[in-house]
Amino acid sequence: MANNDLLTRGVIEIIGKEHLETALHSGRKLRVKFGIDPTSPDLHLGHTVPLRKLRQFQDAGHTAVLIIGDFTAKIGDPSGRDKTRPQLSDKEIKTNFKTYLNQAKKVLDMKKTEIHYNSEWLKKDKLILELMSQMSMERVMEREDFQKRIKAGQEVTMLEALYPILQGYDSVAVRADVEIGGNDQKFNLLMGRRLQRKYGQSEQDVVMLPLLEGTDGVQKMSKSLGNYIGLAEKPEIMFGKIMSVPDELILKYAELLTDLPLDKISAKAKSDPRGAKMDLAKTLTKMYHGKSAGEKAEKEFVRIVSKKETPTEVKSLKLKVIKLSLIDLLVETKLASSKSEARRLIQQGGVKINGEKQVDPGKTVDLKKEILLQVGKMKYLKIRRG
Repeated sequence: MANNDLLTRGVIEIIGKEHLETALHSGRKLRVKFGIDPTSPDLHLGHTVPLRKLRQFQDAGHTAVLIIGDFTAKIGDPSGRDKTRPQLSDKEIKTNFKTYLNQAKKVLDMKKTEIHYNSEWLKKDKLILELMSQMSMERVMEREDFQKRIKAGQEVTMLEALYPILQGYDSVAVRADVEIGGNDQKFNLLMGRRLQRKYGQSEQDVVMLPLLEGTDGVQKMSKSLGNYIGLAEKPEIMFGKIMSVPDELILKYAELLTDLPLDKISAKAKSDPRGAKMDLAKTLTKMYHGKSAGEKAEKEFVRIVSKKETPTEVKSLKLKVIKLSLIDLLVETKLASSKSEARRLIQQGGVKINGEKQVDPGKTVDLKKEILLQVGKMKYLKIRRG
């Protein structure tokens, strides 16, 4: 990828753009940092946006520095939050970052990636006190999301106020030349520059990327909202979810998630949006599951959705109960991650039993006879009492 594409494709804003362009043209090997807190066990396509940009710098010959925020995950990033995050246990964090790294290798060349855990430096004696003396409370409380919560009469904890300073110090610890992050991270990214200046280092340049909307086409992709497309999901599920994305997001998905030529995908999205989306789904499924899996997922999608047939293979599950409410059944079978997601799926008309659409979340489902449960267009499960 050319330096021009490196700084333009999928990029919203660059702080220090001229400085970064000069550094790239000089041929100097830069230390390019991206940090991620392991707050959940799975990565989704939204996470790959900054990871892919990091890989592009890596392919251009620069050093990719991946920070796993095992220390900062205990606090939780307050960016864009209207309430305090629940704290994670050490065990949850450890489990999460193991799966993060396993999935990140689908994007990064891990053999050439410098990996750090920010507990390496943030656990040091007296560092927190030192950092607190480096930044005023007034500066921290300037951030927009804190101001909104204060005006709404909600609390901002001292830990949350400390978070951007801790994350900013990561840039000092690894001597970052460039940091990559979402545009919702601007305050945190700028904090890294401020702290580097205070510690006598050159300020990092900042490359900001847009947030990726989920399958609902409205809100940021998130597992908690149920609008995510996970990297570890089965190929046919990934394919089907991408096909459910609104047409107006085809070009944005192509730009941020693939290397597809944008002029061609743009033209096809206008003349044949379904065909463009099929190309996008096939490309992404092949990227994360391999060529044969991508082709198989495409055939299965056409067979199930276009021809209205059931999948070639449907898993069976035995439950030890005779009756269960529909909402509990979806959670029990893991076809929904929570009762709220189950209720949303039912209300949106995405749940069928034996081909019949279900509209009542509280409906009692009789499991004396085997049923075929369908969620969305691609998830099927045979269930009976066992």
